[in-house]
Amino acid sequence: MVMSYVWVFLLALSLFCGLLNDAPDLGRAAMAGAARAVELGLGLAGSLVLWSGFGTLLERSGLQRGLARLLSPLLGRLFPTARRDPEAMGALCGNVTANLLGLGSAATPLGIRAVCRMQALSRTETATDEMCRLIVMNTASIQLLPTTVAALRGQLGAEAPFDILPAVWLTSALSVTAGLTAAAVLRRWWA
Repeated sequence: MVMSYVWVFLLALSLFCGLLNDAPDLGRAAMAGAARAVELGLGLAGSLVLWSGFGTLLERSGLQRGLARLLSPLLGRLFPTARRDPEAMGALCGNVTANLLGLGSAATPLGIRAVCRMQALSRTETATDEMCRLIVMNTASIQLLPTTVAALRGQLGAEAPFDILPAVWLTSALSVTAGLTAAAVLRRWWA
């Protein structure tokens, strides 16, 4: 709620400063920026729709359950509560898969579904260690194929949009490791 006020304040302040300086330039810049934002949004929507459709196809075909069985040894150790519930495990696997494909926007609803299932299973109103761990993993999101960033780079004219792969692999692995380590240390410190 507070962020809404911050955004409105910043927008009003920028419009006021623009009017004080040069109103015609402000109008042209606003229209050019809006046109570019729509163009960029439509380009990113195509990638998101493609991979979200792929995720729905996985779920309806039953391959998501197979993926859950494949990832369950690793994810079961990190999320023992989710391991007891096939729906939570399926949402969790879908979330991890979407993050591996670099689709944070598609991963978010699956992560929310997994957290809701874990909360129902643990019968608590506060976030458990597993829920916090999932949020950390989502925030850091280890990526094998950063499709959203590659789509953005391709739209902006990069000749090889995927030439960033080694840097993405290294930074995402380090960020997930750092996040999970911090979560474990803070858990012990506050327990």
